[in-house]
Amino acid sequence: MGEQDREILRLAVPAFFALVSEPLMLLADSAIVGHLGTPQLAALGVAGTILQTLVGVCVFLAYGTTSAVARRIGAGDHKGALAQGIDGLWLALLLGVVLALLGLALAPQAIAAFDPSPEVADYAVTYLRISCFGIPSMLLLLAATGVLRGLQDTKTPMVVAITANLANIGLNVLLVYGLGLNIAGSALGTALAQTGAGVALVVVVVRGARRDGAKLRPDRPGILASAQMGVPLIVRTLTLRAAIILLTFVATALGTTSVAAHQVAFTLWSFLALALDAIAIAAQALTGRALGAGDVAGTRTITRRMMWWGLFSGVIGGLALWGLRDVYVPWFTSDPEVRRTLAAILIVAALWQPVNGVVFVLDGVLIGAGDGKYLAAAGVIALVLYVPLALAVLWLGGGIVALWWAFGGYMLLRFLTLTIRERRDGWLVTGATR
Repeated sequence: MGEQDREILRLAVPAFFALVSEPLMLLADSAIVGHLGTPQLAALGVAGTILQTLVGVCVFLAYGTTSAVARRIGAGDHKGALAQGIDGLWLALLLGVVLALLGLALAPQAIAAFDPSPEVADYAVTYLRISCFGIPSMLLLLAATGVLRGLQDTKTPMVVAITANLANIGLNVLLVYGLGLNIAGSALGTALAQTGAGVALVVVVVRGARRDGAKLRPDRPGILASAQMGVPLIVRTLTLRAAIILLTFVATALGTTSVAAHQVAFTLWSFLALALDAIAIAAQALTGRALGAGDVAGTRTITRRMMWWGLFSGVIGGLALWGLRDVYVPWFTSDPEVRRTLAAILIVAALWQPVNGVVFVLDGVLIGAGDGKYLAAAGVIALVLYVPLALAVLWLGGGIVALWWAFGGYMLLRFLTLTIRERRDGWLVTGATR
């Protein structure tokens, strides 16, 4: 293992554990709320979907900040890097306040769009409104995580994420059962845990800024620049979410057995995606730093090395999906038909994993390079071509396995658009800023 491999692992391994902490937090909430009753669990599902969507669209606060900070680190401008990070924090706070106010005001309408029963709706509105108070902290957590990743530090966010997970479990149990606050206690406990995590990382960033003499007050041009940089990444994220929503929509239309098998398969696919996303995070940090230092050759070298890591990880993940399916499929369902359908889906998902590995890495590389406009355009192109593929499965009477082949086609489209870009030089812009 060479120096580059060790550096990739140094960044990717802590990033993976930090990424895994989020679904584990959701699982803990579900387990705790699930014992309150079916209406409460259903309410958590509805409100949680809305909350995850709001926060998920703002992931650019982490990605864009990582790229911008890493560039300045590469250029040797540590003070400027932290000033850039502070601008990202102010943007996160402003955006978080706006989204929190909108969520508080529109919670009943947002929940009603899912058409739940009156009892579920009441619980869901309660959960969503309390959770809205934690949105600013969630976005600050994203932005601060991006700053630290840009500074080549993924260990601190990992430690904070694990600590927040443990605090979340303790607070939820105390508030839900100890104080009898029902689902409101779960919302409050999670909001408090996430607020603590956000404050902890902001303190780390602010201390670093003070140590290097970087400004802490709001800088309007800097905040606007951070917002402008995030727009293409929002478009990219929306195209990804639209593709996944369409996948779920068609799977639901294919019947109960199909959607049940699809849900399990997609959960497993998403878990493997976390490992690939961890390499992508390393790619963001290392690419931004190399381009900031003006090292085009080094950027090319590290990119190719990370592509091999992505391919290797995809192969390992695919072999695990395929080879172990007889072991883990029975964990998820006792229905023989769902088991057979799930096993068939997993073979297709396994075959596409190597492609997924390269896609995730190149996505991270181009985010690190600040090539958001191309990523947005490529995302739109892949989505437009994928829509007829997915809908054709429904129109032509195909099954759920055919739908997963279509989804694999979507990933192949992303692979083609990203590899074409990687082979050219337009994204290799050097310097402290793009």
